[in-house]
Amino acid sequence: MNKKGICVAGNMTVDILYPVTGLPKPGELTSIEEGITRSTGGALCNVIGDLALMDPGLPLTALGRLGTDAEGDYILETLKTYKNVDLSHIKREGKTSFTAVMADSISRERTFFHYRGANAFFCEDDIIWDKLKADFLYIGYILLLDALDMEDTEYGTKMARLLYHTQKRGIKTSLDVVSESGDRFKSLVPPALKYTDYCIINEIEAEKITGIKLRDEYGSLIASNMPMALEEIKKLGVSRWAVIHSPEGGYGLNEKGQYIESEAFNLPPSYIKGKVGAGDAFCAGTIYVAHKGGSLKEGLELGNAAAAASLSMPGSTEGMLPVEKLKNLRKQFSKT
Repeated sequence: MNKKGICVAGNMTVDILYPVTGLPKPGELTSIEEGITRSTGGALCNVIGDLALMDPGLPLTALGRLGTDAEGDYILETLKTYKNVDLSHIKREGKTSFTAVMADSISRERTFFHYRGANAFFCEDDIIWDKLKADFLYIGYILLLDALDMEDTEYGTKMARLLYHTQKRGIKTSLDVVSESGDRFKSLVPPALKYTDYCIINEIEAEKITGIKLRDEYGSLIASNMPMALEEIKKLGVSRWAVIHSPEGGYGLNEKGQYIESEAFNLPPSYIKGKVGAGDAFCAGTIYVAHKGGSLKEGLELGNAAAAASLSMPGSTEGMLPVEKLKNLRKQFSKT
């Protein structure tokens, strides 16, 4: 069997976006504006949707769990609009995961209230390895896939075991982590990094994993600490690219240990319509280049371009463009 293409696994949710006029403090009230919308979300839906729009000829496989409810039907119908996505590996059971997204129309920031639902039960037993037509697997998110976050006596976590078995089958691995408060990062993420070829996370997650400060008390990025944080991530076992993305840009160490950075685009404030899915878009752009055998520099540049396209629309994947148009977008908005 000729294996090619990308398998995208993990979280699938229905995102219900509520526009609000400022995020309230505890005990305070804020108004929900007109314009409540519903869309698909989660690592799987966002990344696979972005990849499908970037390259309609790229074979893609979705791997995860949905509920047997109307929300699950909605996600499947949405994913069916991408003609290059194989949906035959999705298992349906229980209730579909959903997220209430509070989108601040003033700051453009968003806050998430998540119901785990069917995603919590996704596990390696759901994978029929011999039927996967892919040579690259991306999975997200650690800390939000309960069955895979469970302890494993041999590999540390069930996620680590899954990634080990993936690599043993000659499939390259890539993962992402969810930004959550708490102290679970250092126990759940390092075991999985031992079996990761491409780690793509944001600066908040990287700081929690490594303990290296990446933002100061004023919220400014400490870019000088990026190489040190990336080196720590590589020491945890990442074999090819360790990548950290932030609103300021993308930063990475390649397979030779070379440090590379790429600034984010100089976007006018009026261009940004929403930030939901921008991080997933960056991941999609980066893993697209990785799968094609490109360089880390090219990966960071396309990741920034994909994130910029995502920011142009309120939804997670609405703004995505084909690869060649993304490259033109980079030329139009790049600071350099």
